[in-house]
Amino acid sequence: MTLRDFADLDALKNRLDGLHPLPPAALRNLHEELVLRWTYHSNAIEGNTLTLMETKVVLEGITVGGKLLREHFEAINHRDAILYVQDVVRRAEPLTEWQIRNLHRLVLKQSDDDNAGRYRQLNVTIAGARHVPPDMLVVPEQMVALLNWYDTQAGQMHPVERAARLHVDFVKIHPFVDGNGRTARLLLNLELLKAGFPAIVLPVEKRLAYYEALDKAHVTGDVVDFMALVTDCVREGFAPYWHVLGLTV
Repeated sequence: MTLRDFADLDALKNRLDGLHPLPPAALRNLHEELVLRWTYHSNAIEGNTLTLMETKVVLEGITVGGKLLREHFEAINHRDAILYVQDVVRRAEPLTEWQIRNLHRLVLKQSDDDNAGRYRQLNVTIAGARHVPPDMLVVPEQMVALLNWYDTQAGQMHPVERAARLHVDFVKIHPFVDGNGRTARLLLNLELLKAGFPAIVLPVEKRLAYYEALDKAHVTGDVVDFMALVTDCVREGFAPYWHVLGLTV
């Protein structure tokens, strides 16, 4: 893809950049809403049954009756992982394997401490997918290769394309036993935030399209569908800003 393919997103970003600094009250509102929606949808994609409002009260420290303790941990952990991503952006830290493993450690904290932050020690399959992740023995070297690509080639891409490709290639390796999808979406937004774009929310309602686009990218190398999905979500990611600021698109 070329930079021209992202011209409309760059125009939206430039418009938002021209409105900075945003009022503190608006920033608080945007942050609270983002953390809630991002947490709910990312966990729901993976099968968490907490509703949006149940996720909200869990993040406020309230236990929801009839829901698994693991689902409570998943909500709290994801919120903490978002805060970690935002801290990494503030400190302008480079992407490293340690950072990825630490992010995954936060995602699985208390729900699966044995595997949190550890590359998988077994081979896995992805239910319903044609793609078969690589053998466990090559996971470490493939992660090194992924970070080498990121350090030497990814910088030439538009930030949206770079974020989407990082997500695709990370999930293709499937380096962890569980939590790969949530970690991948956190990495995608880490890249967007570093470049000054709003974080996106991949809605659970698009789960099928998301899985199909990912599997197509992994099996055929064709990332067009996944890139289109991410691009649409980036475009939608500006909407909360226009709403809070009382602006029209």
